[in-house]
Amino acid sequence: MANSTTVTEFLLTRFSDVWELRVLHALLFLLMYSATLMGNLLIVTVTTFDWNLHTPMYFFLRNLSVLDMCYISVTIPRACVFFLLDIRVISMVGCAAQVFFVTFFATVELLFLTIMARDRCVAICQPLHYPVVMNHQVCVQMTLASVLSCVIYSGFHTGNTLQLQFCQSNVVHQFFCDIPPLLKLSCSDTLMNEISVFISVVLIAGGCSAYITLSYIHIFSTVLKFPTRERGKVFSTCVPHILVVTVFLSSVAAVYVKPTSYSPTNQDMITAVFYTIAPPFLNPIIYSLRNKQIQEAVKRVMRRVIYSGKEIG
Repeated sequence: MANSTTVTEFLLTRFSDVWELRVLHALLFLLMYSATLMGNLLIVTVTTFDWNLHTPMYFFLRNLSVLDMCYISVTIPRACVFFLLDIRVISMVGCAAQVFFVTFFATVELLFLTIMARDRCVAICQPLHYPVVMNHQVCVQMTLASVLSCVIYSGFHTGNTLQLQFCQSNVVHQFFCDIPPLLKLSCSDTLMNEISVFISVVLIAGGCSAYITLSYIHIFSTVLKFPTRERGKVFSTCVPHILVVTVFLSSVAAVYVKPTSYSPTNQDMITAVFYTIAPPFLNPIIYSLRNKQIQEAVKRVMRRVIYSGKEIG
């Protein structure tokens, strides 16, 4: 496109233009999307209808599951469509919406994971104070504060990005609209955008990472005093959480902290999968499907549904 032409729409990028690979990528994305929706929907259903799971831990888990279903729905459905069809175009408004929701859900995800680390820390290290420290009112307040603050944060960065001039290439080197690839396309001075993104990511991601790390150091130092059997149970629950948080934070840092002058490659797109698709896909497996309380609750809910069905029949 000529420098004098103003961009009004963008073209998203596939992982490959080979038809067989496009079909394979679409199938993999659809499988992950279906598994994510089913796993998280199961968690929401069980934690809602089983009164035994109406505790702070499962309150946050239910919120995280609802968030993950929304988060993964922002990118995968559209990506699957343009993997299979020649519909790569996304309007400026559609692009702005994706930027806002990806930023919003990713940031809320990080805050929820931080709150859940605090919840586990209080439950294990201060069990007698747990009902007071993590009462229902506090849980609701922390959730609302996370959501509202992320709306403001996402709105600021979305507006800051889309107010730039785009008058050169309109090809976004990513399978969804995101801030770093858009900054690479702008013909405006993006220095202030780069600085604001860098500072906000370092402060938020770095702050949450430090808090989660300190929480787990406190947890592990307390757990080492437990009997060996109980110690293994806590470690098996905490270690997968740490792995997901590490993958999530490292992939976000790799994309958002990297200079925008870096030439785009497929590696950028693969890295983006680790912070947009992997966390929603893995969370149900790590937090719930390996959890005996969730497994028992699923059985209770199923028995209740079957019993109700027999009564109606």
